[in-house]
Amino acid sequence: MLFIGFKGKNNSSCMLVKELSDNPFLLTNSFEGLRKDIESLKDVPDTAVMFGADKTLSAGVRIERSAAINGEKIVSNLKLEAIAKAIKKAGAEAEISDNPTAYLCNEAYGLILKRFSGRAVFIHIPTVKYADECFAQKMKKAFLEIEKIQL
Repeated sequence: MLFIGFKGKNNSSCMLVKELSDNPFLLTNSFEGLRKDIESLKDVPDTAVMFGADKTLSAGVRIERSAAINGEKIVSNLKLEAIAKAIKKAGAEAEISDNPTAYLCNEAYGLILKRFSGRAVFIHIPTVKYADECFAQKMKKAFLEIEKIQL
């Protein structure tokens, strides 16, 4: 499982993937940069878990079911309900969204879904204002459970 976030010392996704993995993959915060980053991926595992910050979230996460690029809707084929259940069991709120976002996260997710043949998920998390150490511990607990699931 590859954990992916966005670069930035004050980016909650960067902080979280560093907590979850000894070898996280960090994306540049620009359309051209993230495309180059994703193209550079070598020897990728079979599943990707991406995180991005969303300033509208404060207590939980939003799991994105799909991305939309150039009018094409690309859907994750992972067991998103099982992921949401594990996150809730760990003590964080989780919802699944069927409405792709319209900016950098959507672009990155669409490219990763294509690269991983649908075996990826994008999870929006709170910004650093709300994604404190307690939040990180809940996510660690959730992903220990998620790693046991055949996604």
